[in-house]
Amino acid sequence: MTEHPSTPVRRNDSASRQFLSGFPLQHPAQASGLDSRTISRAKLGDIDAFTAIVEAYHARCIRFARAMLRNPDDAEDMVQETFVRLYRALPRYEERQRFEAWLFQILGNCCRTANTAFQRHSSRTTNDEEAYERVPSIDDPAAQFDHEWSEAVRRALAEVPEYNREIFLLHYIEGFSYEEVERMTGIKQSALKMRVKRASDMLRTRLSEGHR
Repeated sequence: MTEHPSTPVRRNDSASRQFLSGFPLQHPAQASGLDSRTISRAKLGDIDAFTAIVEAYHARCIRFARAMLRNPDDAEDMVQETFVRLYRALPRYEERQRFEAWLFQILGNCCRTANTAFQRHSSRTTNDEEAYERVPSIDDPAAQFDHEWSEAVRRALAEVPEYNREIFLLHYIEGFSYEEVERMTGIKQSALKMRVKRASDMLRTRLSEGHR
């Protein structure tokens, strides 16, 4: 028997959202102080305007990168690389795409490249993991990430396959519409919705197991 694909997706996505709302998956603060004039000035080479962009989005980018990367300690490097690429590409930015969607598209590309490199490196070495962890300072954005998302949530997110986790983070956490995520990733909306559903269901299962 053939089932209509959209109905269960909507129902399950709603149930997942309701369940996950009980866990600390806070949405990052929006860059409310950033306007189109700042972006226009940055396109023309205004360093102060570009600095304002970095300050507005840095914390959100760090959070996304730490959730996406196989090695979360690479987050700062990837975010810096993202802003370097952003600075170089700004003169070509066209307002047909929302600025922050364009920024997170660049960030996503950087994270995927880093994950591929990390996987290749890991497959070539048999060394044990380092027996220490970097302790973030109070001012370190990583400390904010660790504080806002519990250990259970971070472990559960890490178990979600990367191809589903990225879409879940972009849509559920960062608030991009399916239309925007389709433009950012090139993946059709029907597939995007299924990936968000699968990520939500997996998170719900993992978090439920941890609270039994």
